[in-house]
Amino acid sequence: MLKMKRVTETYDMRVFTDSGEYFGDVEEVIVTNTKIFGWKVRATKNSFLTKVLGSAKGVIVPHQLVKNIGDIMIISKSAVPNYDANSASSNDQE
Repeated sequence: MLKMKRVTETYDMRVFTDSGEYFGDVEEVIVTNTKIFGWKVRATKNSFLTKVLGSAKGVIVPHQLVKNIGDIMIISKSAVPNYDANSASSNDQE
């Protein structure tokens, strides 16, 4: 059975990757004509986006990369920006 959700129900929803990492929180939905184009995800404290982006506020995730929306939003791992933990920690030490 198809369950419908209002777009407003997704605001502040927690977003996780399909590998289980906390990605951020939904801030806005981007709509073109009658279709959802993408989701503006805000980098929050302790989120993966904060580690990757540093001072940036968030990213736009294309709707095609959203796998599921329920109590949380699950997105494809391909939506995650490339991140190398070793290079990030070496940059912090400089």
